[in-house]
Amino acid sequence: MEKFRSTTIVGVRHNGQGAMGGDGQVSFGNSIMKGRARKIRTIANGTVLSGFAGASADAFTLFEKFEKRLDEFGGNLSRAAVELAKEWRTDRYLRRLEAQLVVMNTETMLLISGTGDVIEPDDNVLAIGSGGTYAMAAATALIKHSDLKARQVVEESLKIAAEICIYTNSNLTIEEI
Repeated sequence: MEKFRSTTIVGVRHNGQGAMGGDGQVSFGNSIMKGRARKIRTIANGTVLSGFAGASADAFTLFEKFEKRLDEFGGNLSRAAVELAKEWRTDRYLRRLEAQLVVMNTETMLLISGTGDVIEPDDNVLAIGSGGTYAMAAATALIKHSDLKARQVVEESLKIAAEICIYTNSNLTIEEI
């Protein structure tokens, strides 16, 4: 059975700014099914950015659960992420969901996975998806060797990933906090 493949999501915190972006490509086997998917969301009244890689329906389920956890824990991003990861790993239904999430606010940036991972990066750059390693390398280099703003770092790193990764395109969605 063919698998849907797609996505590059990158989040950057730099010089007091935060931005997250993603490409728009959704691939099925060796075909592009959609070119303008939106994989970045603002949640919690615009205070949290979230992005996903993996199955869309699974990601939307996780976004909903994550938002409920944020409400439950008074907007504490870290606590909400840990509680979601615990639920995701132990619930029989949720364990089958195939997605990863990146969430960030002005203080914290986290990767959340169904294996129970909640990872905060050391260098304020986090990327997931097929082109994630390319975008992460580009963003890290741009931060170290340029004066670009966070949004510009995200945009340029996604463009670089789109030039390398066949599952990434240059139809970008970028949000800032």
